[in-house]
Amino acid sequence: MHELIGELAAVGTSLCFAFGSTLFTFAGRELGSQQVNRVRLLLAALLTALVHWLLIGQVFPVGAPADATGWLILSGVVGLVFGDICLLQAFVLIGPRLSMLMMALAPMFSTVIAWVFLHESLTGQQLIGIALVIGGIVMVIVERRKAGPSSVVATGRAYRIGLLCALGGSLGQAGGTVLAKLGLSGGLDPISAALIRLTAAAILIWVLALMQRQVTMTIRALRAKPHAGLQMTGATIAGPVVGVWLSLVAVQRTSVGVASTLTSLTPIFLIPISYVAFKERVTRQALLGTLVAFVGTMLLFV
Repeated sequence: MHELIGELAAVGTSLCFAFGSTLFTFAGRELGSQQVNRVRLLLAALLTALVHWLLIGQVFPVGAPADATGWLILSGVVGLVFGDICLLQAFVLIGPRLSMLMMALAPMFSTVIAWVFLHESLTGQQLIGIALVIGGIVMVIVERRKAGPSSVVATGRAYRIGLLCALGGSLGQAGGTVLAKLGLSGGLDPISAALIRLTAAAILIWVLALMQRQVTMTIRALRAKPHAGLQMTGATIAGPVVGVWLSLVAVQRTSVGVASTLTSLTPIFLIPISYVAFKERVTRQALLGTLVAFVGTMLLFV
């Protein structure tokens, strides 16, 4: 079991992101994607600092190696600022499931980038497993898009912009994952790495908000929609705090390709969540896609 910590952490990441993406969608439609991204990053950094203090005894990893810190800062900018800005906007425009269809491309991007820059290689069984997982995810999300009107919010130009935003989120996640792998290569604790990434991203996003004179607007939006603020708090704990921490454990303990693939199982977990939250029916294609993804996941575990 100890040898599978990376794989288990990656699956846990998907589960956390499934709950988080649903709540972020609700909050984003109330507050706007930019306001949600700013507040969630600041809140996530503060909560992760608290966890870091409880576990490590420091509020911030002051003694982290400079090269690792540099890679993790860059990872935070690429993955948590650029990537998540794109993804949150996609959630608002086209909904979480169709957004996650584009995000299913992230494992392929991550695998190629890691192969080129980190010289990571995968076995034939792992490549088959990755292909099955991605195929199952695509089957599920394409079917869910057809299942009801809640799957797609925008049409026309806004719909195309939503797809491009989701693609940007996928590229951002892939780049951020590979950069995080470089930052973790020296053995830094994943919770310390997560805190560095979140702190860098939070500082940058609020500096940009200050330059754009949107700080006051963000605070007013929160005060006007306290219910959305509660949804965002729950989503932040599930996603940027617990989910990001587990994702870095996964990246440190297994290959980038395997970690990125298993952390993309979110659409599978969204099936029961959507059934409960939106009363959406579960079709044969969704069940078949889940089975295909499950078989692929098992290939990555054995």
